[in-house]
Amino acid sequence: MVDNRESITAKLCAFARAWHSNKARNKIYDDYLAFDMMGKEEYDEIYDIIRHGFNRSENAFSNEDTIEILNEYIAPIPLSRIHFSESRLKRFADENEKIQYVICGAGSDTFSFRCDNPDIEIFEIDHPDTQQYKLKKIKQLEWNIPENVHFVPVDFEKEKMTDKLVQSGFNPEVRTFFSILGVSYYLTLPVFADTLSQISELSANGSVLVFDYPLKSGNFPRRVYRLEEITRSLGEVMQGGFDYNEISRMLYSLGFQIDTYLNPSKVQKMYFSERTDGLRAFENVSLLSATYTGGFDYE
Repeated sequence: MVDNRESITAKLCAFARAWHSNKARNKIYDDYLAFDMMGKEEYDEIYDIIRHGFNRSENAFSNEDTIEILNEYIAPIPLSRIHFSESRLKRFADENEKIQYVICGAGSDTFSFRCDNPDIEIFEIDHPDTQQYKLKKIKQLEWNIPENVHFVPVDFEKEKMTDKLVQSGFNPEVRTFFSILGVSYYLTLPVFADTLSQISELSANGSVLVFDYPLKSGNFPRRVYRLEEITRSLGEVMQGGFDYNEISRMLYSLGFQIDTYLNPSKVQKMYFSERTDGLRAFENVSLLSATYTGGFDYE
């Protein structure tokens, strides 16, 4: 399930968004509230983890080498997937008068405070501990929570996401945009399918689902396996990825039709072409959006 507690990898992704917004001249995606949401203390903590090679050794890289590591391993995936997701969300909102937006495993996502569209009803789903941590930060920042934003704590080991969403005011008859980013890497296909099955239960026809996922096989360079080593050393084990055909069949069985699919080469062309800062698409990560039209049981 989407049990996105305050993991180190989640913080690394938040750091990448904050760093890119503050430092990059040619921005792939500008999360201008990411640094404020993290706070300087946590930002410096994560930078220090990267600088010490993710293992808190006494030996530290130079600032230049640390930035190179960030560009090589940490920044490309979160920057491209959030750009893809929020661009698709904008198109979805433009096509519909009023919509709902469900952020699964919201973590330090700042969309709720960057959004200026009151016709988007936002539901942030997360583990209760993570959500309380975020709400505490919001209070410290003295940010006002908009009336169209709902925080939905879900203990995925004990509670059903669908029940908690409905209890929080979610309307299954309203077209909804579901994002589930950075989650599939750590789940087997049956577990991921169970998560998407719950989403399909809540989906009105015309709703949209967006997620990123790693490919199971291919001629991948060393950095793909190095990233897996890094996350494993941080206590978060990747599960090996999926094939496009099995993802496609699973989505079809749940009533979703793929409307946009970016394989790694297309991600490179769309978000990273002609860059000079070393940022480039990960060779095993795809981005996908699918529209709900009604479906069958997944086996």
